Amino acid sequence: MEAIIMCLALNIYFEARNQPVEGQVAVGQVVINRVLDERYPDHACDVITQGPTYQNRNLPIRHMCQFSWYCDGKSDIPTDRDAFRWATALAHGIANEDLTDVTYGSTHYHATRVTPDWSHRAKHTVTIGDHIFYRWEHD
Repeated sequence: MEAIIMCLALNIYFEARNQPVEGQVAVGQVVINRVLDERYPDHACDVITQGPTYQNRNLPIRHMCQFSWYCDGKSDIPTDRDAFRWATALAHGIANEDLTDVTYGSTHYHATRVTPDWSHRAKHTVTIGDHIFYRWEHD
């Protein structure tokens, strides 16, 4: 359980620490929604680190990850202690199912400043802060 909380906290911190609380919860909830979806890995850390790696090095290919912070080439060590404590508290709430899924089952999101190719094929569920959330319907 601690590994799940750590992975969720890092994802919230790096993807959404500048977002409203609801947006931070939403970013964490997308990871859980993927864990619950058979199309994705069964563990939060595996969901976050999913993506292609360099052959024989097990390192993610830059800018090819599901969650951009994981393979952006920057340090993955939080520098804002208060923001990371907050992200950890939210991660506990999400992992313990104490917080409501404000994304309506979303498995994807992106920043409002970009429009990925896939966004037109997914169902828009909600926009929170600087992120647009989507649910990828089953085929």
